[in-house]
Amino acid sequence: MKKREPITHIMTANVHTVNLKNSLFDAERIMRNKHIRHIPVVSGEKLIGILSLTDLKRISFVDSYAQSDVEASVDTAIYDLLTIEQVMVSKPVTVQTTSTIREVAEILSQQEFHALPVLEDDKLVGIVTTTDLIKYLLDQY
Repeated sequence: MKKREPITHIMTANVHTVNLKNSLFDAERIMRNKHIRHIPVVSGEKLIGILSLTDLKRISFVDSYAQSDVEASVDTAIYDLLTIEQVMVSKPVTVQTTSTIREVAEILSQQEFHALPVLEDDKLVGIVTTTDLIKYLLDQY
């Protein structure tokens, strides 16, 4: 393992995002269709928040991913009452493209979240997750 390897080597660069005009239904659909658990919320190219599958599960009563469409629509009715802005984490912790894999691993190991948006200056350019770190470690051995 290289000591100063940049996070850009393992981050996902083609990031799926939502904005404040999207609904919670939109966010859930993207997460389900793209098999992701975190989605940055942007205004233009500027990151303003992050929404996770855990956030959606917290406001609904059950995991709609494992149910029929009829049951899911009942359990996600709260999505009509709330907006992305009300549910997302505002001002999430971020890292820069110059951050190292080790620095990111330290942050994620000490925090209660599992994804970090990667910025170049103020522009969102990627996302790195605990899954990315685990895959990286597995490739090293």
